[in-house]
Amino acid sequence: MLDWLERTPERVALRWQGTDITYGELARRVGRTASALAARGIGRGDRVAILAYNCPDYLDLLFACARLGAVLVTLNWRLAPPEWQYILEHSGARLLVHDDEFAKALDTLALRLMRAGLDLASCKGGDVPPLAGQKDDPLLLVYTSGTTGKPKGAVHTAATLTANAAAGVEAHAMTAADRILTFLPMFHVGGLNNQTLPALSVGATVILQPRFAPDAALQAIETEKPSIVLLVPAVMKALVEHPRFKAADLSSLRFAMAGSSVVPVELIRAFHARGLPVGQIYGSTETGPVSIVLKRDAAMRKEGACGVPALGCTVRLVDEAGQDVPPGRSGEVLIKAPNLMTGYWRDEAATRAALHDGWYRTGDIGRRDDDGFYWVDERKKDMIISGGENIYPAELEAVLDSCPGIAESAVIARADRKWGEVPVAVVVRRPGAALEEADVRGLFEGRLARFKHPHSVVFVDALPRNVMGKVLRYRLRQDFGSSSG
Repeated sequence: MLDWLERTPERVALRWQGTDITYGELARRVGRTASALAARGIGRGDRVAILAYNCPDYLDLLFACARLGAVLVTLNWRLAPPEWQYILEHSGARLLVHDDEFAKALDTLALRLMRAGLDLASCKGGDVPPLAGQKDDPLLLVYTSGTTGKPKGAVHTAATLTANAAAGVEAHAMTAADRILTFLPMFHVGGLNNQTLPALSVGATVILQPRFAPDAALQAIETEKPSIVLLVPAVMKALVEHPRFKAADLSSLRFAMAGSSVVPVELIRAFHARGLPVGQIYGSTETGPVSIVLKRDAAMRKEGACGVPALGCTVRLVDEAGQDVPPGRSGEVLIKAPNLMTGYWRDEAATRAALHDGWYRTGDIGRRDDDGFYWVDERKKDMIISGGENIYPAELEAVLDSCPGIAESAVIARADRKWGEVPVAVVVRRPGAALEEADVRGLFEGRLARFKHPHSVVFVDALPRNVMGKVLRYRLRQDFGSSSG
């Protein structure tokens, strides 16, 4: 990966807050960052965490870790402080690099690790450390919410990131002439790996914004003239509903990619009506995520499809017996590819459950049409995707179960016009308990990120169960999952 920075030193790698950073300068920043990390005792195998909005430091740290053989742990800034603490402790991070925005919240935590501001690239360190990282060393650790209520850390190596970059380049037909607009958060594999790292691998320019805001995004499209952009449904909706959208100059864009969840066709068509093809990338944190791609040439004739297998990726659809299903039949999506995670950090049981003979079991249900294009019919049954963020009911249910006044509970998705989906808590009170909705919602304050909090609470006398005692979540979704405002 480090050779990406050396191929075209004179070209602009990053456009950041009105300043151009060439590939040569980025390489020098990486060297200074590696030197500063080494001076703090960071070496092969050590974990370095970052908590910040999008900024060049993400890339400085990633490539510096690649040189040192260290591991970058990206923290979701939307999480609550106790969730950051769990990830930092579980990953065994030795150093946390953060911006001033989060310093006060971090001060409330009992952290036994070094902290540093986002100034490592400006340090006057010693010589650039020699290359110690190998292609199969862990390099990137991204935590994703877990079905057991605790997040799991997906491990990616320099080799899996390189393979994913190659798949991303092929999916977008990306060249050094492209200008990539990145505003999705780089703590996710989507913001970091779908387009940003592929762009750097071919010498393209990344126009980097700290975070998404619809007015700023449209302004950047008009003035910075990007050729490719990555979207998620909540972002697409915000752009389509913005007063500037219908008249905005989108002529520089040759292609937009969408992903993270099933994309409503009406949102895709709003961009198609402006003459902008919208493709899709199907995948997950565990898959890199570039696994199935709908490319530009098929975007308008296959609206809503996930596409065809990405470069190097093999896809199977299997029934409950593990047998392949024919075109037109639904089956679980299995992925085998060189950009798959190597496993979950410090969780052999979860790794064994997810990876079988090199195949990753997505838990998603899809089908293949007669043209060889894949469509996802259902996501993982219980997972909620709200504004591009994954929410697992078990995590919320653990909070609800800790309340003495609650006998049992279940969390389901409710369709929402703004966020796609939002969580709803279905609660059974214990006899004599005087719980109200405000009491239940208050349980989540300071414990989980705000976007995970239930948007509403429904009280019922009992949860529907089958003969084996399993909660019938589909019944709850039928009763309480209708669209909200």
